[in-house]
Amino acid sequence: MNGPRSMFDRIWSRHVILGPAGGEQLLFVDRNVVHEALTFLAFDQLRIEGRKVRKPRQNIAVTDHFIPTVNRAAGAAGIANPEIRRVVEMIDENTREFGIEHFGMHDARQGISHVIGPELGLTQPGLLISCCDSHTATHGALGALPIPIGQSNQLRHVLATQTLWQKKPKAMRISVDGALPPHVTAKDVILAIIARIGIGGAVGHAVEYAGSTIRAMSIEGRMTICNMSIEAGARIGMIAPDDTTYAYLHGRPYAPQGADWDKALAYWRSLPSDAEARFDREISLDAAGLAPMVSWGTSPQDSSPITGRVPDPASAFDGEQRRRIERALEYMGLAPGTPLSSIRIDRVFIGSCTNGRIEDLRAAARVLKGRKAVVPAMVSPGSTGVKRQAEAEDLDRIFRDAGFEWRDSSCSMCTGSNGDLVARGERTASTTNRNFEGRQGPGALTHIMSPAMVAAAAVTGRLTDVRTL
Repeated sequence: MNGPRSMFDRIWSRHVILGPAGGEQLLFVDRNVVHEALTFLAFDQLRIEGRKVRKPRQNIAVTDHFIPTVNRAAGAAGIANPEIRRVVEMIDENTREFGIEHFGMHDARQGISHVIGPELGLTQPGLLISCCDSHTATHGALGALPIPIGQSNQLRHVLATQTLWQKKPKAMRISVDGALPPHVTAKDVILAIIARIGIGGAVGHAVEYAGSTIRAMSIEGRMTICNMSIEAGARIGMIAPDDTTYAYLHGRPYAPQGADWDKALAYWRSLPSDAEARFDREISLDAAGLAPMVSWGTSPQDSSPITGRVPDPASAFDGEQRRRIERALEYMGLAPGTPLSSIRIDRVFIGSCTNGRIEDLRAAARVLKGRKAVVPAMVSPGSTGVKRQAEAEDLDRIFRDAGFEWRDSSCSMCTGSNGDLVARGERTASTTNRNFEGRQGPGALTHIMSPAMVAAAAVTGRLTDVRTL
């Protein structure tokens, strides 16, 4: 315990209550985030067992997955699907009964959980944060230890005890060094990482992203990187806190204030990995060779630079990979050898917990200003706060002038659980994180990329290298 330690090991060990090394350990949870999707099962179980929420103030709830992006003023009554409407009503009822603060549909702080956590200062370095969502790793961008949990039994356990049983994963460090070329973004970096190591490349590991490229990124760019750790197979993604982190957090509503800030800052500065810390696996990437990325298949690992072509299954290194590529191309309706920049698209979407922040909207607006979308287009800011800020900067006017629908905050077309769907057979350019079969609707064809690349696709009607605009 006195030797060189990684940030992950340092924070993990601080939260262990009991349990053997190498086995399941009971961890204290500093902050738990609840959303409405299926979590009513955990609350029902608490009622059956006659339990209360152990530490209500260390839990927060958000409504993000199922709420509409239009006609928000009508409230839950405006949701046509009665089952979805009931789910939205239940999170409000459950949080009132159990004393949990809830950022509901009409709360000025409402937004996607992984957007509002950092935005409000709820996410802080060194905290163990659990959430019943696979993209909980986003919070690791600020040096927190993020752990995704199940929506029923694991959530019930956290609510009842403020603890969580987990087996400690191995540690991986992915270092990205060098200056990013113009118009290459954090989304391109993480897609390049996943394309290199595959969707199973980080299974069983907690990933720390390091290197000069990562350190030069804004907090919002770091959140995009950590957000898609799960698409590389890792449930935990983290970036060491630094002066950029502290400046981002200072003054936010739930961040420490006064003397508490000074104490917190001293602790946060102790967290980064020691220079001699050892990792179970190390991967390095040169930023200088990266280009804007787009996906062509049905997995984030099926991504290539926009200057590339659809791969030929015959070039696969084994039969399993060949069959997987063949299946992906069959579903996506693409022929081997097709230039990626020639693929026509039917609509575009900007939003999600991956790329729905103000920095993302600014990047898209820079491309769209003075141009018109030639396909249907939609933007759903990642939070109500982001929407207000974008409107204060007149970004909404740029989107509207370009022909985009300017909607309210929700998970929206990323999951489609609120009715925002891509029609069967339609091809969409999207800032979301997943492109598997049916992700944005049955038969939907999804190409994932950065906000600027989506904006470029909107005004050209095809996958387009934003650098040419």
